[in-house]
Amino acid sequence: MAAFDYVAADASGRTVSGVLTAADEAAARGLLDRRRLMPLEITPARGAAQRAELALRPGRLSAKALALTTRQLATLVSVAPIEEALRTIALQADSPRVRAILNAVHAGVMEGRRLSEAMSRQGRAFPPLYCAMVSAGETSGALAPILERLADGLERDEQVRGKVVTALVYPIVLAVVALGVIGALMTFVVPKVVDQFDSMHQTLPLLTRLVIGLSDLMRNWGWLLAVVLVLGGLAAAAALRDPKTRLKADTLLLNLPLVGRLTRDLHGAKMARTLATMIAAGLPVLEGLTITARTVSNRALRQATETMADAVREGGGLSAAMRRADVFPSILVYMTASGESSGRLEPMLERASDYLDREFATFTAVMLSLLEPAIIVVMGGVVALIVLSILLPILQINTLAMG
Repeated sequence: MAAFDYVAADASGRTVSGVLTAADEAAARGLLDRRRLMPLEITPARGAAQRAELALRPGRLSAKALALTTRQLATLVSVAPIEEALRTIALQADSPRVRAILNAVHAGVMEGRRLSEAMSRQGRAFPPLYCAMVSAGETSGALAPILERLADGLERDEQVRGKVVTALVYPIVLAVVALGVIGALMTFVVPKVVDQFDSMHQTLPLLTRLVIGLSDLMRNWGWLLAVVLVLGGLAAAAALRDPKTRLKADTLLLNLPLVGRLTRDLHGAKMARTLATMIAAGLPVLEGLTITARTVSNRALRQATETMADAVREGGGLSAAMRRADVFPSILVYMTASGESSGRLEPMLERASDYLDREFATFTAVMLSLLEPAIIVVMGGVVALIVLSILLPILQINTLAMG
């Protein structure tokens, strides 16, 4: 298979361009004919092998690329046909992978497929929840508002992710440098000092003996500790592939003081926003719960969401199902109940998701602001203990000499 750049005219006379894969130029012309395009120019694609591979095996779009693409698509579909919007965005894409994926989606739309179907055919490029929400927008005739909501959510997630990464850079660098200093002290400095103390035949203080023992362990058996850690990590990863073990681990994660709260808040905010979007598009709550359940990575939360979907399918209320699941933030349960009783479920879910997002951002900012001084205090304490273990024998020798 070879890749070809093409310029063609569609049924309305507009000029379109892109890339396609075919056995030869004649096959490429036949493919364009089947897409109801009149070929004007067909040339071998530059970087044909790489671009053909990208088109045949699309990968996952990065969070930033997906947010940018969604925002551009939301802006253009309100003023231009979908196929023209996709072609324009593909031409503006800087990444060859993004361009290949968008060209493939454009080709699918030109073949008569719905936008959501063309996106779902691109492997992992577009998440299942994303495609489902686009499908909901197409079904309800509210594609542009749905894309706007998707773009807002993706940009919000990207902003939070960027803030967290930026806040973690300095503490991580600080921790790495501190660990390097401690490792150098234990590996090179402490053994030199020990050699000096051994020649004096004095009983060393307990702290000094402990530090010397730890230094010997690192120098002589450090490789074994590294192997044990790697094997332990591989064994844990293999154990988590078992559904029962994964469910127990995820349940334990939800019960942790800080991590559990953050995980529940994130899932609650995502589910509330998804349900609000589905309701705004005129789709039932049950479909939103079913779609959300398939995208949850935490098995305990996934099981709770599936149980909620079963309860709603049997005719129960959404807030009652949340309350029985006992894994969602109380503010989400309360606002859902308020929305059901007042007939304003969609705006109440939207408010709940906004509140949980703000809570997560505030809580994360506070925790990250405390992380840096905590690392400084802990690493400074470790270095102080090592230095003290070296100074104690020297002070002991001076005391004996003066006595």
